[in-house]
Amino acid sequence: MAFERIELAEVLAAAEAVAPVDSLDVAGRNLRDRFGARYVSFLFVDVVGRRLLRVNDTASTDAASTDTASPGREDRAEQVPLVGSGVYDEVLRSQKLVRAPHNGQGQRVLAPVTNRGDTIGVLELYLSEAEVTRDVLEQVEEAVHALADVIVTDRRFTDLYHWGNRTTVVSLAAEIQRQLLPSASACEATEFTLAGALVPASDIAGDTYDYSLDSGVLHVSVTDAMGHDVDASLTATLAVNASRGGRRAGADLGEQARQIHQALLDHGRRTFATGQLLRVALDGSGARVVNAGHPLPLRLRCGEVEDVDLAVNLPFGVTGTAPYRVQDVDVRPGDRLLFFTDGMQDRDAEVVDLRALLLDTAAEHPREVVRTMVGAVSDAYGGRPPRDDATVLCLDWHGPGSPAHA
Repeated sequence: MAFERIELAEVLAAAEAVAPVDSLDVAGRNLRDRFGARYVSFLFVDVVGRRLLRVNDTASTDAASTDTASPGREDRAEQVPLVGSGVYDEVLRSQKLVRAPHNGQGQRVLAPVTNRGDTIGVLELYLSEAEVTRDVLEQVEEAVHALADVIVTDRRFTDLYHWGNRTTVVSLAAEIQRQLLPSASACEATEFTLAGALVPASDIAGDTYDYSLDSGVLHVSVTDAMGHDVDASLTATLAVNASRGGRRAGADLGEQARQIHQALLDHGRRTFATGQLLRVALDGSGARVVNAGHPLPLRLRCGEVEDVDLAVNLPFGVTGTAPYRVQDVDVRPGDRLLFFTDGMQDRDAEVVDLRALLLDTAAEHPREVVRTMVGAVSDAYGGRPPRDDATVLCLDWHGPGSPAHA
C-alpha cells in the first residue's frame, strides 16, 4: 500500500483548524487515515514520571477506542505504570522510535513526543506488517515533532493536558503548588541540559523549582517553604512570584533574594522558606549563587561526587537576616549539579543514597536522573505519598558552543 507523504505543516494545519480541546484527536485521525492504522493513541507522562495516562483516538474504528465522550471521562483513560512497562520505558529512556510485534497481526510503532528535552508522552500506532516501511517510520518521526508543537501551543488554552498529567486526585494545596512549577520539567540548549521533578507529600509541603532562559543567562531556583497544606503553598507562592518579579525586572541576584525575603516578612505570617538561586552566564564567564539555609547541592565531576561548598545565609523570611551573600560557584563544562530539598533525604527517604544514584546515572539524560531519584524516594515510602515534599533538579553544564550539544 502506497502512502502520500505526510508533511509537518499538514498535521499542524489540521490541528490548528479546530478547537484546542479537539486538536489531539484531529492529529490522531490524520495519522490513522494516512497510514491505515487500526489504532492510534497518545499516552501522557504524569507529573512524577512514574506512570503514563492513555488518551485514545476517538475516531478509530477499533472496538477498543469507540468512545466519543469528552476528554476528561475516566473511561477514556488507562494508567500504565512505567516501571516494568518494557517498551514504553524503552521509548522514553532512549528517545527513539521503537517497533514491537502485536499479537501476530502487525506491529506497534511507538515514538517519543518531546519538545526541547521535555518529555510530554508517547505516540502509539498499530500498523499492519506490510505498512511498516522505512518511509512510514520516518513520517511518524516527523509527525511526533508536529504533535509536540501542537501540544505545547494548545495547553495554554485547555485543561486537557493538565488532566493528562494527573493520575491521582489533586488537592487545593497541590493545585496551587503545581501552578508554581515551570510548564516544562526539562529544557535543552547548546550550553546546558536540565530537568526537575517533585514528589508531593501526602499533605503538601511547599517545595518548588523554577528556571528561565534569558539572553545570555540561565536562571535556576529551588525553594522549600515551611509548613504543610495550603499555608505552605501560599508561602511558596510568595517566594516564587517575588523571585520571578525581581528576575523579570532585571534585578541582580542579591536584590532578587532581598525581594523574596521582604515578601515573606510583609505577607508571610511568621513563616520562612529555604532556597537557592543560581545564575549561570551562557558565555561561560561564571556562575553565581545565593544560599538561604538550604541543603548543599552535589556536583558530579570526572566520576566523583562532592558537596558544592557554599556559605549559608538564614532562610528567607527570618527576622534580622543580614544581606544575602552572592557568591561565585565553580561550574566547568562536563559538570553535573544536583539541587534538592530536604524531603529527598528526610524520614523514610534517608535511606536514599543520592551520591550513589548520581554516579549510577552518570551516563543518563538529566530527566532520567531525576526520574530515578524520585522513584527511589517513592519506593522508600512503599508507594505511599512521602511525609514531606521531595524535589530534585539536575543541571548539566556543557559550556558555550559545545559541539556535542550544538
